[in-house]
Amino acid sequence: MIDLGLARIGRLLQHGPPPVWRAIQVSGTNGKGSVCAYLSAMLHARGIPSARFTSPHIVDRWDCIVVNERIVAEAPFRAAEQAVLQRDRDEQIGATEFELLTATAFELFDAKLPKSSPSALAVIECGLGGGSDATSAMRADRAVTVITRIGLDHQGLLGNTVAEIATHKAGIMRPGVPCVVDPANCDDPDVRSVLEARAREVGATLVYPEATLLLNASRGSASDITHTSSADQLQKLEPHQLSNLACAYAAFRIATGQDGSADAKSTVDTAFLASVLQKLRWPGRLQKVDVGPLLRSVISSVESIPALLDGAHNAQSADVLGAYVDKHLRGEGDSKKPITWILAASHGKDLGEILRPLLRAEDRVAAVTFGAVDGMPWVQPAAPQTILDGATALGVNATTNQYTLTHASKEGRPRHDPQSLVSALQWATSAESGNTGGPIVIAGSLYLVSDTLRMLQKAGGETGLPL
Repeated sequence: MIDLGLARIGRLLQHGPPPVWRAIQVSGTNGKGSVCAYLSAMLHARGIPSARFTSPHIVDRWDCIVVNERIVAEAPFRAAEQAVLQRDRDEQIGATEFELLTATAFELFDAKLPKSSPSALAVIECGLGGGSDATSAMRADRAVTVITRIGLDHQGLLGNTVAEIATHKAGIMRPGVPCVVDPANCDDPDVRSVLEARAREVGATLVYPEATLLLNASRGSASDITHTSSADQLQKLEPHQLSNLACAYAAFRIATGQDGSADAKSTVDTAFLASVLQKLRWPGRLQKVDVGPLLRSVISSVESIPALLDGAHNAQSADVLGAYVDKHLRGEGDSKKPITWILAASHGKDLGEILRPLLRAEDRVAAVTFGAVDGMPWVQPAAPQTILDGATALGVNATTNQYTLTHASKEGRPRHDPQSLVSALQWATSAESGNTGGPIVIAGSLYLVSDTLRMLQKAGGETGLPL
């Protein structure tokens, strides 16, 4: 159930003294999770006690809660969850699933972060929206807030225009607390107006970090081997990754008592950022995986099968994925390759907006479902045929270049077949699909990402998950 508001979660959190840890709260439409991952990695690299709460989870429900860059173990998660559930029952609150999870995360932060260290910081991603999201009920002081790029998503809950959605995202601003804003939000004058009006209303200072400052700072002396290596790390980033890193770095500097404006090259520690990037593990975002282990149960001779795994699930994130695929995977001229896509989507998504930046007429498309999402029973997959219909509308040949393996339930909803992903991979690597070794991309939903990594984990493959 999704029911925005702070009344229930507020009651859940009204116990004990306020937290000692301070919060870095992150809202936005795209890039939230990446900014959170960058931030917690930076804090850990500097030896600052830290925690992170993001959503949705990847493989297990507790892997969305991280303390000092380690996923909390199942046992303490279950214990904290039971304490929250008991409070919910005793006080007859009727909290939603996400509110219960949020309260569980905060319970674990209170237990595991040093109680006598005011330097401890928790990086907290809004689940949906901003001001009325459950995370905004936290009792912790904010060190800084961050608003990543805002776009159309969850229109039924947040509004039908980007400006309306921005109103929700801007709700995380707090009096006297700096707010780091992705400068891309200034491209839409209505969005900028909303953000600036909210900042004036509450007395928050807006900080717009420029990604070009990171690149400029990375162009140092070629004779400095360490600097050259650091520069290479930064210059390999895609534009959206660089923007997310710039937002995270500005927020990190503010939260740790430094100048967050980063208006000079000398304020950018490129070696530090490069070391963070080298160690960062953030699955499901332009992630290169070997899906060979998934096929070995049916084809024993299978070796390595490289694929790109990405959770792009709205127009903005599809634009980013499409640009990456065009630049790095398709090739040009005589070496141009069609892409074999394995796609799923959540029910109710605007499939045209997602598919248009991704598909070309020569591509091949397998449509699949994803399984039940633990703790999120309201999430349902789109019917695979609707994905294929969208592909047909974009010129993908329905007879030779499309595939699905699903069966409708009695209610007409798609019934998930756990073998649909394996079957799609078999098709994607077979002569039947016409794929002669071309790139495979698995995308369209973070829940499909979760299914893929969960299956890889069971098959003994590499998932890229934090320890």
